[in-house]
Amino acid sequence: MLFDTSPLHPTLAREVIGLRLWERLDDATIAELRALYARYGVLVFRRQALSEAELAAFCALLGPLERTVRSDWASPAVPEVTVLSNLKDGLGRAIGGLGDGELQWHSDQSYMVKPATGAALYALELPPEGGETFWVDLRAAYAGLPRQLRAKIAGKRGVFDYTKRLAGYGREADQQISEEARRQTPPVTHALVRAHPETGERSLYLDSTTTIGIDYMDTPSGLALLDEVYEAATRDEFVYAHQWQVGDLVVWDNGFTMHRRTPFDPGARRLMKRMTMNLDRYTHVLPDGKLAQSEVGMPI
Repeated sequence: MLFDTSPLHPTLAREVIGLRLWERLDDATIAELRALYARYGVLVFRRQALSEAELAAFCALLGPLERTVRSDWASPAVPEVTVLSNLKDGLGRAIGGLGDGELQWHSDQSYMVKPATGAALYALELPPEGGETFWVDLRAAYAGLPRQLRAKIAGKRGVFDYTKRLAGYGREADQQISEEARRQTPPVTHALVRAHPETGERSLYLDSTTTIGIDYMDTPSGLALLDEVYEAATRDEFVYAHQWQVGDLVVWDNGFTMHRRTPFDPGARRLMKRMTMNLDRYTHVLPDGKLAQSEVGMPI
């Protein structure tokens, strides 16, 4: 099955052209898509018309599907599908999560010991303006760090805590999680720099919405170092900006990217369907989480 690609960013994103993802793909096409995904980290498919079952079936070709800890955001028909929307049902209840506010630079599931780093977002309804999504290439960002800053973070582990992200959600409903979800998300640590299993290429692992410090550093020093890294890592040359169109499916790798969303008019309609996939540890760089041990926030 033939398809074309078009570069959207020098190192990060490619548009895949000529595939109808509701149709069965042959093995050679699947293998080529997997290779593109591992290399570029962000793949864009335009003009797709997918049911939830078709969306799930395609994403499962890239990695085993995972259900979000936010079961209140799950589709009732296909629970692996997460609904992201500001819409409400006939009783005035939110049909999904993450509303219409701005989302800062983050990496999905960074607060988990073993994050599922594959992700996809499918656009069904969009506001007339706003709601753009930006991705940053943390491989290129690491390569571009000043040598002294690289030395400062060598061997360091960030501390990631889901409660920080919850506090930043705009809607009160988005801030509430079940006790089971809370038990699944204790503070964890991840190495700030990792090497790709095949190429050895190094990348950063960051999330401004969940990091509360650096393991075994006092809080002010750790946060100051993280701020320095964030500022250097999110320069425009490392960023791909996506202007959504209805029917877009974007697939990305949280292992070496962060993403953010701009706000939009809360009176406008936005409906997206999201998938989460576990990626192959031999072809993708995966976080190496551990339960947090140090007393982050206490001066040393």
